Amino acid sequence: MAMLRGFFDALVDIIYPKACLICKARLKGISCLDNLVCSGCWAKIKINLPPFCLRCGRHLEPSGFRRNICRDCLRNELSFDRAFSPCVYEGVIKQLIHEFKYKDKDYLGETLSRPMIEFIKEYSLPMQYIDLVVPVPLSKTRLREREFNQAQVLSRHIGKEFNKEVSSQALERIRHTKSQAELVINQRRINVKNSFSAPKKSEVKGKNILLVDDVLTSGATSSEAASALKEAGAGIVFVLTLAN
Repeated sequence: MAMLRGFFDALVDIIYPKACLICKARLKGISCLDNLVCSGCWAKIKINLPPFCLRCGRHLEPSGFRRNICRDCLRNELSFDRAFSPCVYEGVIKQLIHEFKYKDKDYLGETLSRPMIEFIKEYSLPMQYIDLVVPVPLSKTRLREREFNQAQVLSRHIGKEFNKEVSSQALERIRHTKSQAELVINQRRINVKNSFSAPKKSEVKGKNILLVDDVLTSGATSSEAASALKEAGAGIVFVLTLAN
């Protein structure tokens, strides 16, 4: 049976050779990651480097060194305690996230969770104090469209790596909103206002939470989600996204 399966796998590879999701180069015989992305493209991912803003986690420009907080975070109130992201949302990682979210490639979740896991380890994020990993939920409408929640997939791999409980019921999206990508910053805050609820307060009360999503842009979505968790009695809420 295994021999027959191997034969069919080889036949499929001949007819439909696996190619890098980014540059489309054939992966057979070259260095690649998970048979999905060639090592050359993976190396082009722009890494988010310190110093980091103590709020949103973006790279801090020299003008922000004084207070260790970027100008955007000084102007806007955020409900989460701190956010972290291993990558900058451009180029290769932006393309991969697009493939992941909009082209039904949920299997990319394991590959894309790796930079997040490596970031936690490299910068010694205090996972020992985290009680619960919570993915940012999609609305029921968007979940029907995509058939999976990318934040939930990422959370599952992170929870498994650090032996943390993952709860997809701790937070829910109580109304459908426009895509944030279509809106400017001020519109994004209005768009997601009061769009989250933590229905099971006993599940989050007194717990420190790692809130997981794919991208942090204005921080509006993560802030509203964190606000709902804190209103339900959560302690510290850190945010971890793949890119910002």
